[in-house]
Amino acid sequence: QVQLVESGGGWVQAGGSLRLSCAASGRTFSSYVMGWFCQAPGKEREFVAAISWSGDSTVYADSVKGRFTISRDNAKNTVYLQTNSLKPEDTAVYYCAVARVRTPVVVTTSVNGYEYWGQGTQVTVSS
Repeated sequence: QVQLVESGGGWVQAGGSLRLSCAASGRTFSSYVMGWFCQAPGKEREFVAAISWSGDSTVYADSVKGRFTISRDNAKNTVYLQTNSLKPEDTAVYYCAVARVRTPVVVTTSVNGYEYWGQGTQVTVSS
């Protein structure tokens, strides 16, 4: 059974940092794009960042460019999201996901383009 487990969320003051991790099990996703999304209360789930299987292709939402960095360790079947200079508007549940189709580069930032999802980890940023 495929399982994605996020960790690393928590409470932090504005300007702080958190490193989110997502460990996959049940199968190997080393040849798939993996992504991070977030969902704030009352809002739709939205794209944050994605990374190709090789790590050579990354895409970020405009709101996090220059502050967040996505990376992956295929040997550990794990993807990371380093979040720096956090803002109160970054407060949300963060989810990792695996792309529905195997592609060499990131081709979609749509929720519908991702098939497997974790349960999410809460990030709360206070002002």
